[in-house]
Amino acid sequence: MRINGDVSKVSGIYSKNKNVGKVDKTESTTTKKDIISISNQAKDFQTAMKTLKDIPDIRHDKVSGIQDKYDKGEYNISSNDLADKLINSIKNKNE
Repeated sequence: MRINGDVSKVSGIYSKNKNVGKVDKTESTTTKKDIISISNQAKDFQTAMKTLKDIPDIRHDKVSGIQDKYDKGEYNISSNDLADKLINSIKNKNE
């Protein structure tokens, strides 16, 4: 592209905007301390999560009760009931 005419006028417009005044003196600044505030909802959530972490993953009392019944031969479940529960579990996962 070729520009004909007085190009100095065009470049003069841009050079006017380059003049930036200097700051002579700044006022004193004060430092502020950072403040953290946690909402009541977040506190409740934190309490609930701590409680859930304290609950064991395995309920040993139930497991030992079932283990005792199994060892004695008293733990019998219906294969149909077991199949139904497995199928329902899979259906609920996929929904």
